[in-house]
This record gives sequence, structure tokens and C-alpha cells, in this order.
Amino acid sequence: MSKEDLCFKIIVVSDRVLEGLDVDISGDTALKILKDKGLNICGKLTIGNSYRDIIRVIRESKERVLLFIGGTGPSPRDITVDVVENIAWRCLPGFGELFRFNSYQQIGVRAILSRSTLCITHDGKITVVLPGSPSAVSIGLEILSQVVNHLVEEVDRYEAPHRSCR
Repeated sequence: MSKEDLCFKIIVVSDRVLEGLDVDISGDTALKILKDKGLNICGKLTIGNSYRDIIRVIRESKERVLLFIGGTGPSPRDITVDVVENIAWRCLPGFGELFRFNSYQQIGVRAILSRSTLCITHDGKITVVLPGSPSAVSIGLEILSQVVNHLVEEVDRYEAPHRSCR
């Protein structure tokens, strides 16, 4: 699958941005990074920290990759990871592990406070949840951009043999 065949939707999960009390910097950062990497962005929206809104976006989106920004921390309002993991068919813990390792190199031990994750829904959508800071978005998209094409091939492969990962 080529980069041009993938379509990303950026979903900023933030009550403050939705209410106009904050400016969305991280969503714009994601938009720029994805464009600079030659990846297709087919939508960007902001929703509140609402279970219903997160589920609605996952169910109604036609895009193959859903990039959620926000909701990865330990506070009671940080529910994005919980919602995504609750409806996921499969989660890939290596993404979050590598994300936290790379974050640790930049911000130190506070990196363990992120629950960043990558999951696959039953219908093959790739759902990624990143923290709401621009540097976290940059770290996460650097990782994702290196594996997303191979990941989609694997998700779509039912019976064919594994391709070489070289």
C-alpha cells in the first residue's frame, strides 16, 4: 500500500479547545507533520472528553487511520485510551512502549505518565492515541510513519504468507 492510499483523520480530544478556551496547537502540528511526510489527511476535528463523542468518531469515520490527540494521562478526564482500548479488536503495546522510551529521552521520567497506544478495530481501522503536547505528537508520528504501511498490509492479510520485513 502506498502512502497516497492511506487516509488519516486527526481528532483533537479537548474540552478547552472545543469551547474556544484554548488554541489547538497539537492538531496543527500533526497536520503539518503528516503533510511533510507525504501522507493524506482527510479530516481534522475537535471533540470533547466524552465517551459518546469518541465512539461516534470511530464508528462514523471512513478514514483508515484515526489519530486521537489528547486523553492519555492519568487524570479522570483522560478517557480516550480507555474508550479506544475497550472497543479495540487488538492493541499493539510496542507502540506505547517505544513512544514512552523516546519521550523519556526528551522529558525524563514524566514519560511514564502517558498511556499512548495503538489499536486496531474489528473493521481494520488503525486507532492511535497520543498526548496533547506538540512534542508528543512529533514523537508519536515519527514512530507511526515508519510502520503504518506495513501495519495496514498485516491487518489486511488473512491467509497469505508473511512478507519479509527487511
